[in-house]
Amino acid sequence: MPAALPTPHIPGQPLTALAPMQDVTDLAFMGLIADYGAPDYYVTEFFRVHGQSRPEAHILRSIDENRTGRPVFAQLIGEDIFHLERTVDLLLKHPIAGIDLNLGCPAPKVYKKNVGGGLLRDPEHVDTILAALRTRVPGLFTVKMRIGFEDTRNYERILESVARHRVDLLVVHGRTVKEMYRSAVRYDEIARAVRSVPCPVVANGNVTSAAAAERVLAETGAAGLMCGRHAIRNPWLFRQIRERLSGRPVFKPTLRDVDGYIRALYAATGAGFVKPEMEAVARERAHVARMKKFLNFVGQSVDPEGKFLHDMRRAMNAAELFEVCDRHLLARGDEPFADEPYPGIVARPNCETPETEGCTLENVAA
Repeated sequence: MPAALPTPHIPGQPLTALAPMQDVTDLAFMGLIADYGAPDYYVTEFFRVHGQSRPEAHILRSIDENRTGRPVFAQLIGEDIFHLERTVDLLLKHPIAGIDLNLGCPAPKVYKKNVGGGLLRDPEHVDTILAALRTRVPGLFTVKMRIGFEDTRNYERILESVARHRVDLLVVHGRTVKEMYRSAVRYDEIARAVRSVPCPVVANGNVTSAAAAERVLAETGAAGLMCGRHAIRNPWLFRQIRERLSGRPVFKPTLRDVDGYIRALYAATGAGFVKPEMEAVARERAHVARMKKFLNFVGQSVDPEGKFLHDMRRAMNAAELFEVCDRHLLARGDEPFADEPYPGIVARPNCETPETEGCTLENVAA
């Protein structure tokens, strides 16, 4: 494992990272993002750690077959120290850049098991885990956390543990677990972490555009930025951040460019997702349902009325999906793709009808 943290693509610029997102940041999506402008480093989907766990094969592929040219950190989620240590030993046999501990996942089915964001309720146990992993990990050990579970009462204690156990890098999402992705991001709390710990702090939460990235850096003093859902929406985001921060012209994608991204995304998401024994019609329908989960974010910047989202959610096969793209993207090909999501156009937290089945991604990071 390397002794030094990842370096910015452009010397002197802040670090950038693609947030770990379950069912999103797999080998195919990491590679696809790299084609549009890779971040400085990646973090895997979390490896679930418990008494019977082994590192999931599909997540290991994102490490072993990494073609991005950027380092990949392996993220763990769990609370049993023996099995966390055991999993670290297994992952050290793979070309990882380091080990990352998840202290932020806000999904109820996760935090109810007292892992991810649920651990923020127990700062003493967090301290014990950090001590054990710092001893076990010979190279880089990083942490991704939120500012608290339902409030910030334990935040300072956990920051003290991060400092005491020599964590190499800390990513802070500026919301509590209970706030999910609904509230405003508290960048003042990220700035508090910057002042409190000796390691670099990376800011996470609502980094929606290159302009927003510049504001977040100025407000927090962070050493870098981690982007999640908005990198699904806009795969050029990391490129645009680098261009803006270096004073160069910022690439402005058109709706034609977005159509090309969607077609590349369709090709990438098909590989290894659907089971070969499924009938062709069922495979295609499952593939389109998965695409809707990604396009739910892309559509936030296509048109202010949400017409693309409305029509996309009703597509049942590839022909219908790409006909929607033809009408809403290629027919308006030279029009700009909005830098920010249009006001009021949301990614729809729930799918309530058969026509919109599969239109959202669960447990994605901001």
